[in-house]
Amino acid sequence: MKKAAIIRGDGTGPELVDSMMRVVDAVNPDIEFVSCDAGEEWWKEHGGDSLIPEETWDTLNETDACFKGPTTTPGVVGAPRSVAVSIRQRFDLYANVRPIRTFAGAPAPLGDVDFVAVREATEGMYFGKEIEITDDTFLAIRRITKRACENISRYAFEEAKRRGWDTVVGIHKSNILRMTCGAFMDILRATAEQYDGVELWEYHVDNMAQQLVKNPQLFNHKVLVSTNLFMDIISEECAGLIGSIGLVYSANIGDDYAMFEPAHGSAPKYRGMDKVDPCATILAGAWMLRYLGAADEADAIIRATEQTIAEGTTTYDLGGTASMSQMTDAIVGHLEK
Repeated sequence: MKKAAIIRGDGTGPELVDSMMRVVDAVNPDIEFVSCDAGEEWWKEHGGDSLIPEETWDTLNETDACFKGPTTTPGVVGAPRSVAVSIRQRFDLYANVRPIRTFAGAPAPLGDVDFVAVREATEGMYFGKEIEITDDTFLAIRRITKRACENISRYAFEEAKRRGWDTVVGIHKSNILRMTCGAFMDILRATAEQYDGVELWEYHVDNMAQQLVKNPQLFNHKVLVSTNLFMDIISEECAGLIGSIGLVYSANIGDDYAMFEPAHGSAPKYRGMDKVDPCATILAGAWMLRYLGAADEADAIIRATEQTIAEGTTTYDLGGTASMSQMTDAIVGHLEK
């Protein structure tokens, strides 16, 4: 039997994970789930140099995948790095993958879209090293390695091939960041030569931000790929194209392990209000089931979520009036039919 670690998280995280597990229980996959701690709330109580306790690392090492509910990262100098970054770096989960697709019944402010954002997830600006040079001068280090560029380039082209799509879009700023973005693009171009039938388009990140507003359908059925911070920002912009980041689910994939999570944060101001959109969390949970071999159960959850959105049972971010629990009830109801 496959095993999955479940981190419930901070803020609205525990409520969202409870919603996800209600939906998962409705399809009853042959998977063992192991609950564990991580996040700012745990750290404030226990302290230390990590947001993740040693017992949780032990659990992660003993499981086949991890689900991470939204966690809060302290924004103070000297605080530990985020839960997500820590797990990505420890397990070399180099590909953060976010499908961006319009859902029937959800807002589509600039028209229907369907593409995938692929983000290098282990280095770049998230390397996390900053230096104080003088009292008024600070430096942040952007770490780019050829190995990480090769991993993410290969993943992007393989993702296009898996989906039967014919284009990878490389997003960069190599006219300014000539060494770091230059290395990324050199390897992306070299990878493109290995994939007949898959074209490489190149966009500067500032132009890409404009084009996603001006002509988003240009990128339908294409894989967008970039370095860590650039794609973090671009994929957040993409969330606006499908009405809410509450619909953006994501996977962090390496060669031997994967972590699944909603793309949004912990929204602590809404904690306990039964308000936030559970869809990204539920869909990320479905993706984890697929990764662990429960494809039929994953498909059933995706269909039930799509039906719920289409019939108008949605939370405030999608223009609806349903609570988190009411939307979860509706998804479970479709599964029980």
